Amino acid sequence: MEYLLETDNITKKYGKITAVDHVSIHLKKGEIYGLIGRNGAGKTTLLKMLAGLAKPTEGNYSIFGESEKETAKLRDRIGVLIESPGLYPNMTALENMKIKALMLGMNDDAFLKELLADVGLDSRSEKLKVKQYSLGMKQRLGIAMTLVGHPDLLLLDEPINGLDPQGIVEIRELIARLSKERNITILISSHILEELSKISTRYGILHNGQLIDEFTHSELLRRCRERIEIRPSDATKAVTVIEKMGITEYKVLDKSVIQIFERLEDSGEIVLELAKNNIKTLGIAVKNEALEDYYLSLTGSAMRREEAGKGKE
Repeated sequence: MEYLLETDNITKKYGKITAVDHVSIHLKKGEIYGLIGRNGAGKTTLLKMLAGLAKPTEGNYSIFGESEKETAKLRDRIGVLIESPGLYPNMTALENMKIKALMLGMNDDAFLKELLADVGLDSRSEKLKVKQYSLGMKQRLGIAMTLVGHPDLLLLDEPINGLDPQGIVEIRELIARLSKERNITILISSHILEELSKISTRYGILHNGQLIDEFTHSELLRRCRERIEIRPSDATKAVTVIEKMGITEYKVLDKSVIQIFERLEDSGEIVLELAKNNIKTLGIAVKNEALEDYYLSLTGSAMRREEAGKGKE
């Protein structure tokens, strides 16, 4: 089994509205998969289908190597926190945890207290009613409840949404720790790429229900590295010249733009060498794209393609 979770053109329609449009994502065991997208991009709908809370209109998915129809018997291996945690406000954290445990046929208060301690809800908060909790504490309790059944996979929908900076750091560190110490595979959605970039090992970008890109953390760092972007009159010949200069870290984009990731101080020398070989430089710039800028460039390109498609209709 190469992937612990995999979707194949999964689609969800509500009447004439397509919330998720032929999405295929791939998640390996032990990964933290960051599902990035603006509000309304389809993140929650996708997670609901994977959690068994919504049925796909088209396509299918597999979890733990089992098809969609067979995953019902494996639901206790999947912890789910979608939208706000379903908590009883007039009960304590432990009382909420006991209800979840009883539903799973468990009765182990020591284990439940261990989970609460793991997520940072110590004895000082034990006597408080949930209605007295801060938003961050409620999110911690929601995550603790997903762990009751000893899951191998967590589906977390916007767990840092609405938190203050300190709360975001605490939840981020908690998720990273759960992945490392408990060997839990995690699919987490957010509209904040900068935050997910600190813990995720793989990413998928959703835009208007469609997956517009999927890449690993190392690929993300490479794409956002400082680089020379040069637009020569003949990219094929330019590559030959660049290689003769001893430059090996480069990438050709769209057959017209070349990205160079080394010798950034030698842009003038590169232009001069191209000119000696009768290759004009139509444009050149040194770029260092921030993660958020990269995300915006991806979604912006998708929007332009959509508008161009509408213009042809």
